[in-house]
Amino acid sequence: MGYIHAEIELSNPREPGLNPLKARALVDSGALTLRIPAHVQLQLRLEEAEKREITTADGRKSVVSYVGPVKICFQNRTAFVGALVLGDEVLLGAVPMEEMDLVISPSRRELVVNPESPNIPQALVK
Repeated sequence: MGYIHAEIELSNPREPGLNPLKARALVDSGALTLRIPAHVQLQLRLEEAEKREITTADGRKSVVSYVGPVKICFQNRTAFVGALVLGDEVLLGAVPMEEMDLVISPSRRELVVNPESPNIPQALVK
């Protein structure tokens, strides 16, 4: 299917005076979390909550900062999540996509609001 990117907006809900950042995020349903580069953490003044050990796709382990909260906006959807500080681009994983009820459209090769719930996010809570 190839790479899918989406334009998202990131902000720090603890710093309402800061302007949000628009970011081109790599959409990865195989990843779980939001990942941001260090420069995004600095620009949004996101505080480190703790260190987390991660394992990358090539099997390497490292310790990275876990920061937040981060407010993510995509179209008419919003989520509040923590983020791992790592790499050189924003990566949107499955947890925030699920939180906002977003799906990947393979035919259009883009991230879209769930067509079954276009006006309000739905969640399965059982």
